[in-house]
Amino acid sequence: MKIDLHIHTTYSDGMLSPQKIVDTAHQCGLDVIALTDHDNVLSHKEAEDYINSNNLKLEVIPGVEINTIYKGWEVHILGYFMDENNQQFVDMLNFQQKARIEQTHQIIELLAKKQGIKIKFEDVQKLVAPKGSIGRPHIARAITSCGGSSNIMEAYAKFINNNSDVYIERKTVSPHDAVEIISEAGGIPVFAHPIDVDIADSLTCELVNYGLRGIEAYHRKHSPAAVEHFSTLAEQYGLIVTGGSDFHAPSMNHGTILMGKNFVPDWIYDKLILEKKKIDMI
Repeated sequence: MKIDLHIHTTYSDGMLSPQKIVDTAHQCGLDVIALTDHDNVLSHKEAEDYINSNNLKLEVIPGVEINTIYKGWEVHILGYFMDENNQQFVDMLNFQQKARIEQTHQIIELLAKKQGIKIKFEDVQKLVAPKGSIGRPHIARAITSCGGSSNIMEAYAKFINNNSDVYIERKTVSPHDAVEIISEAGGIPVFAHPIDVDIADSLTCELVNYGLRGIEAYHRKHSPAAVEHFSTLAEQYGLIVTGGSDFHAPSMNHGTILMGKNFVPDWIYDKLILEKKKIDMI
């Protein structure tokens, strides 16, 4: 079995539509994928409808990736199998979306005032699927498109960082709240790519008390040593291990599809399903 439990679509900062993701996953020989857009779950139905209408053999696990900021660190919490109609879960997504829109308007205003770079909210909004999650990549692309930078990386270096005089940090829920709400919605909350967070070990200990049930040990950023470290950490706290490519787009450097290239043992799927069954029995 070939699985990838971390994939983004055009409903957040991915470059492919849910339908194209399904086609690509099918072409890559994947059996199971999870769609984990930032702060929304809008891609799930489109993917399922496309699979059913084309009689494709591909399982799509409903997922999400909640962006939080804690003690200056970007902490991302993955969720799987949530009740997407749970009111607390819906409220959390609405809060996150509102904060993204407010941040974007504030940055646009400062870009015009301090840098003379004039972009409209609509210029950013059109870069994401309807009602999807607007984020920093879309702002950077809009800046580049209007000539405010020569490329996206330059836009990030100049404007999309905490050292820039036009950047406003987004308001977010805490990782503790994200874990707790996903758990209360019947989902499996997982600490995403913990290698990015220097305080990951101590934070994992904290989050376990709020309902954390997994760690993403297998990730394209994780060296074999990192995989071993976070797998050991998961064992220490009785957590499951998950993994995925964190796919956003085909590699521009290599001209290849990176979805599913990250080695993820097939037993991870079995553990994830077993964990969901345990939750449903509580």
